[in-house]
Amino acid sequence: MNCIIIDDEPLALELLEDNIRMVEGLDLVGSYQSAIPAMEALQQQTIDLVFCDIQMPGVNGLQFVKSLANKPLIIFVTAYDQFALDGFELDVIDYLLKPVAVERFLKACNKAKAIYEQSKRVASPDADKRRKYIFLYADYNLIKVNHEDIMYIEGLKDYVKIYLSNALRPIISRVTIKSLESQLPVDDFFRIHKSYIVNLDHVHSIRKGRVKVADVEVPFSDSYKDVIDRMTGRLD
Repeated sequence: MNCIIIDDEPLALELLEDNIRMVEGLDLVGSYQSAIPAMEALQQQTIDLVFCDIQMPGVNGLQFVKSLANKPLIIFVTAYDQFALDGFELDVIDYLLKPVAVERFLKACNKAKAIYEQSKRVASPDADKRRKYIFLYADYNLIKVNHEDIMYIEGLKDYVKIYLSNALRPIISRVTIKSLESQLPVDDFFRIHKSYIVNLDHVHSIRKGRVKVADVEVPFSDSYKDVIDRMTGRLD
């Protein structure tokens, strides 16, 4: 299981790193002192388990978990017991109070491993259901964006512009277009160019090299012609 740690206290990070190294089957792939770089890590690679503090500057642990569209297993590790109910309402698998005894930590990890292994053996009938929104970090806020409001997305290196039907200006978020594409439903959103994703519900027309979305024409590349065929149902 790939796991990461989020805790703004360096000593707490070190202790958790040491404990994780004792647990067979856990692979620590990152340690972060705030939620924002952890969000980027989740978008760039598969993370199965997150050990997360709650009281952190900026985006706290509760806000972080609420923002996740495709949530990994979560174990809260905190010095405060008053957030336990909030944690379990978010369906976290365990809530550990600092300082954490090794035996208690191992128990939480074994629980996580059991849930992970069960999920691999038995496919849930709801596994293909996805939320109808995503959260994006922009302007120092987590912004909820409904899928249906997204007209198209423009990629700019490590940033994207998300053009919405209900906003005059696009949202600019520091995330790659590839990672954002992986979070959107494949039946509605189509990558038609290395720098563009369109929402089929907002596509008006298609002509050579161009796709009209609302009142804007965006380019599509010949290398994505098969995507255009899928959009229009013209596959042989």
